[in-house]
Amino acid sequence: MELFSPEFFSALLSIVIIDLVLAGDNAILIGLAARNVPKHQQKKVIIWGTFGAIFIRAIATLAVVWLLKIPGLLLVGGVLLLWIAYKLLIDKKEHNVDTGNSFWSAMKTIIVADALMGLDNVLAVAGAAHGSFLLVIIGLLISIPIVVWGSTLIIKWIERFPVIVTIGAAVIAFTAAKMIVEEKFLKGFFEENPLLKWGLTIILVAGVIFAGYLKKKKASPVEAKEEAS
Repeated sequence: MELFSPEFFSALLSIVIIDLVLAGDNAILIGLAARNVPKHQQKKVIIWGTFGAIFIRAIATLAVVWLLKIPGLLLVGGVLLLWIAYKLLIDKKEHNVDTGNSFWSAMKTIIVADALMGLDNVLAVAGAAHGSFLLVIIGLLISIPIVVWGSTLIIKWIERFPVIVTIGAAVIAFTAAKMIVEEKFLKGFFEENPLLKWGLTIILVAGVIFAGYLKKKKASPVEAKEEAS
């Protein structure tokens, strides 16, 4: 991939969108973990906890970018990403965080919880980077400050405009489709049959969005009954 080419910028945009949609909850987690710490230490906990979480996530993402070069893993990663895109559409996320009263316990909570919650983010960003370590780093540098300092605004936008989540899921599903068609033992076949390549991509993206829509539609009457009771 050429530096600063249209493909480079489209991949970078995908990474930023994925980070914003998937990492907003992690920013809320940081705030929750810091809430019981003494006031004068809260800012320190948020700053150092964020840096620790970013460092772990950057290392993990770079490792996954390298691992995706192993034959077969692009296909596996693509299938997993389709599931992540679907879950993004149907999940109602709750933020249950065991908070500590001390600086170090809050730091540990932030870093460990972010590492566990960020697995979907790591795989999605690694897939969108198409093997470019530079794209991963630039994407993190752009999106992490936005997520950390603008998390409240992002969550409000998502609540007000649910279509943002749908767009994020579509980007993740598109990334998954690209990973599948670019798998080494499938790439030659799809290059010879571009109609099949784009047909499969459209089917996968549309299929994830439609499946998420159906699941939410089925869940709505059940939720309404539970609320009434």
